[in-house]
Amino acid sequence: MSSTTPDARTHQHWLHDVRLVVHQVKYEQLAFWLNRVGAIFTVGFSVVFLVMLGLSAGNQLIPSLGNIRLVQYYVPGFIAYGVMAAGFTTLAITIVVRRETGLLKRLRLSPLPTWVLIASIFISTTIVALVQVLLLLVIGRFGYHVAFPSSWAALILAVLVGIVSFSAMGVAISSVVPNQETAGPVTSIVFFVLLFLAGLWFPLPPGSGLAKFSNYLPVRHLMTAMDRSFQIPRGVSPWAWHDLLVVALWGVGATLLSLRRFRWSPRRS
Repeated sequence: MSSTTPDARTHQHWLHDVRLVVHQVKYEQLAFWLNRVGAIFTVGFSVVFLVMLGLSAGNQLIPSLGNIRLVQYYVPGFIAYGVMAAGFTTLAITIVVRRETGLLKRLRLSPLPTWVLIASIFISTTIVALVQVLLLLVIGRFGYHVAFPSSWAALILAVLVGIVSFSAMGVAISSVVPNQETAGPVTSIVFFVLLFLAGLWFPLPPGSGLAKFSNYLPVRHLMTAMDRSFQIPRGVSPWAWHDLLVVALWGVGATLLSLRRFRWSPRRS
């Protein structure tokens, strides 16, 4: 008769689950970073654009935002970009490729619990997003003298809500992409159109038609939440509760769509 108590067995089972997640996260990270071209484009794109835009027009002032320098607008904007790119574009393409090559189906049939696979993919996506956030904060602070966020807690909350919600949107769009050949073009076109409409490349005039239209889209609201953590415009509260709620609602809608349409098997079969 086993002398192991129920509490001890529960503890051992919990440790086993943690080890499984850690091991799978290591695999996800290796798969991401060993794909050097994909890793460079995912992490390096936001960094390169911030550096280029900061050097070319970073010292221009924005009267509508309290005469802050343009580079002060770009730093939180590209932080939002990094979070969205990791959770939306990169994750969507990865899922489609794995689905169409049969890897998702093989993993589903393996002894690995499904929740471990999902948790490890989400954690790996979070790590990639956080790497971009830290790089952009450091470049902004020491390269362009942009102050750190006025509220770190507000920034962390915005990052977490953004990662969760845009990861859900990435899974949702992967469920409607028909094959791996179209995964890159479809997700990239959708993403960059949304970025343009949200005003990543240039501040949107308050009250303009484009600004009003972009308020229906989650990209603009996540960028606003990032701006507010840096107190842009000056003097505003760093807590953008309304914007975070809109982003979260988009995440909930994407989750419901994913539950309805997500497939583990290749569509071609």
